[in-house]
Amino acid sequence: MALTEPLSEPLLKRPLDLAISLIMLLLSAPVTILIAIAIKLEDGSSVFYRQERWGRFGKKFMVLKFRTMIPDSDKKFGLKQAEENDHLITSVGRLLRATGLDELPQIINILRGEMSFVGPRALAVGELIFDKTGRRVEYEKTAGFQHRQVVRPGLTSLATIYIPKDSPAHRKFRYDLYYIRKLSFGLDLRLIALSFWISFRGKWETRQRKF
Repeated sequence: MALTEPLSEPLLKRPLDLAISLIMLLLSAPVTILIAIAIKLEDGSSVFYRQERWGRFGKKFMVLKFRTMIPDSDKKFGLKQAEENDHLITSVGRLLRATGLDELPQIINILRGEMSFVGPRALAVGELIFDKTGRRVEYEKTAGFQHRQVVRPGLTSLATIYIPKDSPAHRKFRYDLYYIRKLSFGLDLRLIALSFWISFRGKWETRQRKF
């Protein structure tokens, strides 16, 4: 499958994205205010964290997340994924990550059409990742990177749900490519339901089974 090869989405995928996004945007407004206050009270720094991500067909876009790390962590330690029990994560940040509430601002990206609720995880541009030997690798040079970009990235994904978040990139990409091959409206519904259940249980950060 070539990077530029068109791939038709299920007919109801985009309407489902819009419907859930609008509902969540309305229902989450009070929660959003409480989260913003909690982050501000903890260390007085910025509420949001801005990050550039890889989008469909390699197009880059910006996302906002609620900040879960200490202020200026990227400048001090480089852009990298948080590890288990990472000391850079704030107290409020741990709760947000466990429930997935740090991702709420990305609803805007779904409404814009830059993301979908389900799809390969939107990867951070320039993120530091390492293989099992500790050698630095790049997303762009990892097998499957281009093929996974024929669809819009998702707020949740098959890989996010079924394997630990700190699994190596090539393993995550295998799950992403499997999702693309099996792409269907029914599969999206199942993964959305599982994602809400994991958020309700506060299990997004566990390295074991999430549901």
